[in-house]
Amino acid sequence: MPKGGFVYIMTNKYHTTLYVGVTSDLVSRVIQHLEQHFPKSFTSKYKCFKLVYYRVFDHIESAITEEKRLKGGSRQQKLDLINEMNPNWDDLFLTEVQYW
Repeated sequence: MPKGGFVYIMTNKYHTTLYVGVTSDLVSRVIQHLEQHFPKSFTSKYKCFKLVYYRVFDHIESAITEEKRLKGGSRQQKLDLINEMNPNWDDLFLTEVQYW
């Protein structure tokens, strides 16, 4: 059975920096970001600890393809995705993901 995946976007307190990532386990990955498991990582350096967007894929390969597309796209494209799914820029980890 193929394993699914997630594409997600994290941001900092002021929404000035965006990080696009991919994972097969969104809850564990966000916790790694929050706990700064990798202290020299982009998310730790720029304090991107707020989950503002995610999308579920049936296959991890599809999630990886989407991550690459988003990383190659414009900032505006990312902002549009966030605003469509999460217009208030709530921390989705606190409001829904952590309860999975």
